[in-house]
Amino acid sequence: MGRSIQSSRGSGLNRTPIEEEVLQRIRPKKEEIEKISDLAEKIIADINASGIATGMVVGSVARKTHIANDRDLDIFLLFHPTIPRLELEEKGIALAYQVARQYTGMMHEKYAEHPYLNATIGDIDLDLVPCYEVRDPTEIQSAVDRTPFHTRYIRSHIHSLTDDVLLLKQFAKINGVYGSDLMTEGFAGYLCELLILAYDGFIPLLTAASKWRPGMVIDIENHQAISFSDPMVVIDPVDPRRNVSASVSLTRMMEFVELARGYLAEPDIGFFEEHEPAPLNPSCFYSIMEARGTALYALVFKTPPFIEDVVVPQLKKSAVSISHLLTRHEFVVTRYAWHMTPSSSMLLFELLIDTLPPLRRHTGPPITAGSNAQKFQETYLEMREEILAGPYIEEDRYIVEIRRKFKTAEEIFHSPILLSISLGKHIRQALEESFWVLKGKDVLIPEFTLFVSHFLRQESPVTRIRRRKGEREPGN
Repeated sequence: MGRSIQSSRGSGLNRTPIEEEVLQRIRPKKEEIEKISDLAEKIIADINASGIATGMVVGSVARKTHIANDRDLDIFLLFHPTIPRLELEEKGIALAYQVARQYTGMMHEKYAEHPYLNATIGDIDLDLVPCYEVRDPTEIQSAVDRTPFHTRYIRSHIHSLTDDVLLLKQFAKINGVYGSDLMTEGFAGYLCELLILAYDGFIPLLTAASKWRPGMVIDIENHQAISFSDPMVVIDPVDPRRNVSASVSLTRMMEFVELARGYLAEPDIGFFEEHEPAPLNPSCFYSIMEARGTALYALVFKTPPFIEDVVVPQLKKSAVSISHLLTRHEFVVTRYAWHMTPSSSMLLFELLIDTLPPLRRHTGPPITAGSNAQKFQETYLEMREEILAGPYIEEDRYIVEIRRKFKTAEEIFHSPILLSISLGKHIRQALEESFWVLKGKDVLIPEFTLFVSHFLRQESPVTRIRRRKGEREPGN
């Protein structure tokens, strides 16, 4: 057993050997910093030379809170706030192309609220993002206009806590809770920085987080302007009407709570070291499915040509609706999940049973329900071919036993009823074009093998760490 950490300590005081070892690995080396800084200076100079915008480095590189080898360089093109939105978009993307072409031919447009340019320059991933240069966060015209204020705030406050931020980011990334994207629903980089500021260090943060409850509020500047119903609320220091942690789901929040408790109780290098288990091979897959005794189904279709923020909520909505459809027809769904790649998407369902007898029992209204009871009886009297027994009375209600419309779950997946339920708009369009129904071993296709493997090996972060530790200890 490792020793338990009980006391708060921040800003590098009394770090464990584990933390010092991790910091030696994840602190960016001088050469890496100089390489990114030199490129940033050149690009800033190019933007400024255009005379129509001002360049500014934002993000973790600007705040000196990026982990070694995470070479994401974000540079904003700041335009005067009086320029019309369409002109900002047109001039901004044109200038981004003009600047990037001097360094690379590898570039493509991406879209958030408006277009921006992503380029690859050697091993550096560059985003050139147009925005408005506003005087105050209350004057922002798009969400990205707020980012320069975030950069200035962190740079002016982070001081000696940079290493604590690095530890937290590594801790969150390795354990799957880092990232505000809709697939992860976790902790953004800016949120990690604010949490370190709020608690004055990595271990003080974990100590506090071990006691977090849904509905907790952190307001560094004590200026909250509106209330929020999110599981976790961290008021933006530069915008009192914004919750920085709005992206954090209750599941990710509770996983972080578990991680905090686990590390404080038993510090281990496994909390910081990446270990991706090998995807399941067919033999392991068969063994797992035989032990579970369940049925696995997947719908696979072409990913709609929209950004993740558009597609992911629709994947979730569609998975929920299909799960409800299966449940209504008495095929009990134990778990479901969704995943997207640039080319294909998958909706995955695990059923406790996927074959049912022809007979389906249907409970009607109470006999005392008057006209409703009479209507129920008359309706089923006319359905002679579908009736297996009834209507009859059981206690105070009518019961009828009828022929089941779908005897297997697979019939539902192939039925037109699938497209009649509440699906995401773009998901419905993709399914109408074409889709594949996969069952059992067939769901283990190369593009989704890792996703299916994680689904079947589901475990909490600390469970995974402790299990891995047990496997690497002598005698195991």
